[in-house]
Amino acid sequence: MRLHRPYISAAAAVVVSSLGIAAYQHLPEKNPAPAPETAAVVQDAAPPASGQPADAPATPRTSAPPKPQYPELLPGLGPRTLSRIPADTRQVVLVRGAGKESAKSKVVFYERVDGGWRPGAVWDAHNGYKGWTDKHYAGDLHSPIGVFGLTDAGGLLADPGTKLTYHRSNGFSTDARGFLGESLAGSFDYVIAINYNRQPGTSPMNGAQPMGANRGGGIWIHVDHGGPTHACVSIAKAHMKQLLRVLDPADHPVVVMGDSASLAR
Repeated sequence: MRLHRPYISAAAAVVVSSLGIAAYQHLPEKNPAPAPETAAVVQDAAPPASGQPADAPATPRTSAPPKPQYPELLPGLGPRTLSRIPADTRQVVLVRGAGKESAKSKVVFYERVDGGWRPGAVWDAHNGYKGWTDKHYAGDLHSPIGVFGLTDAGGLLADPGTKLTYHRSNGFSTDARGFLGESLAGSFDYVIAINYNRQPGTSPMNGAQPMGANRGGGIWIHVDHGGPTHACVSIAKAHMKQLLRVLDPADHPVVVMGDSASLAR
């Protein structure tokens, strides 16, 4: 007896073949590629820390904190005052008086950093007994308003570590008393000459007055004695030492001083 092979038409063969291809296409892959989202997580993850098992959860990397943003202009200063600050100045001692006739003020040290002005701490200070003036004269008991260089320092005590030229002398001692009867002893332990009517590059004790003796002189930043000054600016002894240590001639430091209303012009 002859066995007959079942007849499969060409059309049926095509159907069988198509079913086989479709079944093959739907088989799960042995090593599927990670989804794009998963790949991104793997790429951004840090390897396991030393001592951790290899299958420990990966620690995501964190970005660095943003840099602080400092103001581009010194706060509270108007266009006239700002125009007087030299373009190469990177250190400013800002002395802001409480009022035109007040002997009390605040001092802040600013440094130019990343295109802005980084402020330091706020220090209590005293200024002239009668406040501030746009045109200072000898004996008027006002502090001059303006922008002045800071190039020279000195005092009764040894140099605390300043980069400014420092002149130590016993001539800085005094036994006088202030307007409130307070002793001025120690007031000139440390001084920084304010370049008002003086010759920069010389000792604070140099008596040269280019604008004439009637315009006053010998105006310093010095140690506070607890009361108003004749025309100087005074801050605590510890703050004087800090200021002396940070001032750098390479940064062309200046003092900007006056009452708030005048500085805002």
